[in-house]
Amino acid sequence: MNSEVSSAEQPVASTSYITPTKYVLSKSHLAAFQRSQTHRDVITFIDGLNDAVEGKRLTQVREGSERTKPILGILESILEIAKSIPAVDNKLSRFGNPAFKIFYDKVGESSGDLHSRISGLPFEAIPEVEVYFKESWGNKQRVDYGSGMELNFLCWLLCLTKLSVFTEEDYEFLVLGVFWRYIEVMRYLQSTYWLEPAGSHGVWGLDDYHFLPFLWGSGQLKDHKHLRPKAIHDPEILEAFSKDYMYLSCISFINSIKTASLRWHSPMLDDISVVKSWAKVNEGMKKMYKAEVLGKLPVMQHALFGSILPFPTPDQDPELKKALEEEEVAQPDSHGHIHVKGETGWTMDCCGIPVPSAFAAAQDGATSNVGNPNFTGRSGIKPIPFD
Repeated sequence: MNSEVSSAEQPVASTSYITPTKYVLSKSHLAAFQRSQTHRDVITFIDGLNDAVEGKRLTQVREGSERTKPILGILESILEIAKSIPAVDNKLSRFGNPAFKIFYDKVGESSGDLHSRISGLPFEAIPEVEVYFKESWGNKQRVDYGSGMELNFLCWLLCLTKLSVFTEEDYEFLVLGVFWRYIEVMRYLQSTYWLEPAGSHGVWGLDDYHFLPFLWGSGQLKDHKHLRPKAIHDPEILEAFSKDYMYLSCISFINSIKTASLRWHSPMLDDISVVKSWAKVNEGMKKMYKAEVLGKLPVMQHALFGSILPFPTPDQDPELKKALEEEEVAQPDSHGHIHVKGETGWTMDCCGIPVPSAFAAAQDGATSNVGNPNFTGRSGIKPIPFD
């Protein structure tokens, strides 16, 4: 590990914690975020976690440290909350189950106590940090989940790292232990409450909900001596190695609930499979995340900024100040979304058009292999070059 402390790990000097709020309301705000230290910190954190899991298997993950064990306990508590709140009878709808709203409120009520378990977390920082945590599980009003919620979980881990709860020594376990357990809990929530994909495009053609398992999953496989990206089409390889690698596990879950071929329901994953090396896939995933998640207004308009992950003020960013004087800032609609002219593909369908859960379709008999929760993909997304 690098002995120098990265900017993503720099401890927060100020004790003036504030409740995170939304700042990205226009293209100028988005551009300001992309120029900000917070953007650099998020990218640095993602890269550091990616490097930490290179060549590492899920089945070989070491036991977490005393710093990370409480986090696993918190995730188990979230799962127990979900198990205590079963889905209501909602057979007439293949969209989000109303019981999720009860779950969401229960998580909010329990959040303070859950965060009090985290050793080294300043008590006065909890109101700021817990906002990212509570927003990691989905949207209460829309009963949906997408890459923005996954980003909140990443920001929660980043905040805890900046507060010195974690060190770089924990990075491997944060991905293979903590983050992967979060994915497993989210699978339970998605399959139990039939969470809708956030936005009618799902998450950029990878699957309906997640992005980071593919990014870090390709990082795990980066220098594998035998497995190649085309291996995702080999059922025997998936059966043998999906327990070891996040990327292959995600493909297995997609196959477990979706009929037809990967080409039909997950065209971007199918396209990526022809890339010659996992190293190129990994670099492509990083570029794609930066461009299509951190660089897209429909996602980043829901991002939260506080004192730990601050948003630049107009005085700190002269370009932002000048742009805001010339630009009309759009106002959120009843769904909490903003719409900007020229955002191709999103002006009409970024919200307000429900997308039924793939789990609901499976349990309704539309697809097979209902036993496993999983991810799905959508067509019509512009691919990003991986070569």
